[in-house]
Amino acid sequence: MNSTQIYKVIGLMSGTSLDGVDIAYCTFRYNNGWSFELEAAQTISYAPSWNKKLMSAHALSAEQLLALDAEYGTYLGTLCNAFIKKHKIKELHFIASHGHTIFHQPENKFTFQLGNGNAIHAASSLPVICDFRSLDVLYGGQGAPLVPVGDQLLFHDYDACLNLGGIANLSLDYKKERLAYDVCFLNMGLNHLAQKMKKKFDANGAQASSGEVNKTLLRRLDKVYSATRVNRPSLGREMFEAKIKRLLDDTKISTTDKLRTFTESAAAEIVTAFKKYGVGKTVLCSGGGAFNSFLIYRMVELAGDDITFVIPDDYIINFKEAIVFAFLGVLRIRNEANSLKSVTGASRNSSGGVMVGF
Repeated sequence: MNSTQIYKVIGLMSGTSLDGVDIAYCTFRYNNGWSFELEAAQTISYAPSWNKKLMSAHALSAEQLLALDAEYGTYLGTLCNAFIKKHKIKELHFIASHGHTIFHQPENKFTFQLGNGNAIHAASSLPVICDFRSLDVLYGGQGAPLVPVGDQLLFHDYDACLNLGGIANLSLDYKKERLAYDVCFLNMGLNHLAQKMKKKFDANGAQASSGEVNKTLLRRLDKVYSATRVNRPSLGREMFEAKIKRLLDDTKISTTDKLRTFTESAAAEIVTAFKKYGVGKTVLCSGGGAFNSFLIYRMVELAGDDITFVIPDDYIINFKEAIVFAFLGVLRIRNEANSLKSVTGASRNSSGGVMVGF
């Protein structure tokens, strides 16, 4: 008797670096363990108008934010319709949407990801799971990171996983528990600096590699992270603007040198974090930063023989988070834990996500 259980899901992810919406159509199979296939995937870059709306959403009035929440949800549903048509998708159980984080204040018991699930459902006529983080926050957790459940169940061939996105975060098993946390700001800072040079991002870290490390800036960044190394809070836009952005806006230091210094700081933070757990780790890298060859070079140099950083196929680099959020949706409909207290600091494991149209 074949007891394999199959789920066909679209995962949607929009990260802090505002690269666009990642759409991943996945098949998940459970038979004494999980496996998956990425059937189709696409990144839809944001038009300048959406970029502007998302960057300024935190400053909107309550009414304006609610209107944008519905508008963005409708936009996501419309993107799904076009994606389904383009890839001739015949079978699909539901959409799992992370949304786009506008506010993340677990200390105040809330986190808000833009992209109304009812609006996605109304636009696509498909069942939707959204708002994956709020329940964990209300259980006293950080609501982040959530990807480690997917790391543990889908990518168990590696000792650890490292996401090099707007924020760099790691995930690994340690003393029979899954540990994961945000390590440092990454593409949020690199892209902020690249935009000062009229570029969307610093391709391959080419500009950073031509700069010099500014020791004063490096010390100031180290001081910011010295506090976060102790209690490992989840990092968000609020902290970036309060603590990091002002350092990167120092006009006395050239932009190239700031790129070089910020890259060095991030590489050092990442390697320091992993070395805490011993040597011999095989680390799967994903997220846009995995394409930054200068960043990877500095990580490898600083790690020496202690850590092996694995750069996988492009589809894992680009779509791992969308794949995992699709999977978190699967765990939600099975009422299985998709948020781990050992990772978020919550009082209990939980199965988070609001279900619409089921």
